[in-house]
Amino acid sequence: MNRPRARNALGYVFVSELLEALARLREDRQVRVLLFRSGVKGVFCAGADLKEREQMSEAEVGVFVQRLRGLMNDIAAFPSPTIAAMDGFALGGGLELALACDLRVAASSAVMGLIETTRGLLPGAGGTQRLPRCLGVALAKELIFTGRRLNGVQAQALGLVNHTVAQNEEGDAAYHQARALAQEILPQAPIAVRLGKVAIDRGMEVDIASGMAIEEMCYAQNIPTRDRLEGMAAFREKRPPKFVGK
Repeated sequence: MNRPRARNALGYVFVSELLEALARLREDRQVRVLLFRSGVKGVFCAGADLKEREQMSEAEVGVFVQRLRGLMNDIAAFPSPTIAAMDGFALGGGLELALACDLRVAASSAVMGLIETTRGLLPGAGGTQRLPRCLGVALAKELIFTGRRLNGVQAQALGLVNHTVAQNEEGDAAYHQARALAQEILPQAPIAVRLGKVAIDRGMEVDIASGMAIEEMCYAQNIPTRDRLEGMAAFREKRPPKFVGK
């Protein structure tokens, strides 16, 4: 993300560009992991573009927020694992974008929070649903009700991010840690990883019995793959597997 003057604020054009990029990447079977990072030092995403929103009518605001929610849903539904590299401020919609990702890595100096209540708003792009699933209901309510801001260390202690790293002089420590995490995912069987994501995401939405049925369906889809046979052969032959995504 590289909108320096607006600190990567989520305006109409910017959201449209992100939606278009996601649509292209979704069709690219060579994409194994998708990283969200900022090209603007000191900020991940400052949230919704409130200056732009001030110029909108109530009806236009409703349409735009629906479009913003659609962006977060597209990120969450992306077939490959997604990682947010939070090297700076991630506030409001910026944190909601990170919450839509599968994994989050933050610099210790990063600042994040769902601060909408401090602006007379409430999270409208999935934050009220994804934060409780991440932290539990009571803690999510506390953070949303107070609009509290957390640094990277505090966020990891609560389980909001997977990893926290000390920031470097270039201001991209979280990005490098996110790349290292992606490198751990890359050697694994891509179809199995994708189906594992489906099983987890869909299983979280239903009771455990239904979740087990979803897992069973995902497992069944993986059985005929060449990669499963390659994994078994590599284990038998005591060599690293060579997965091809088929």
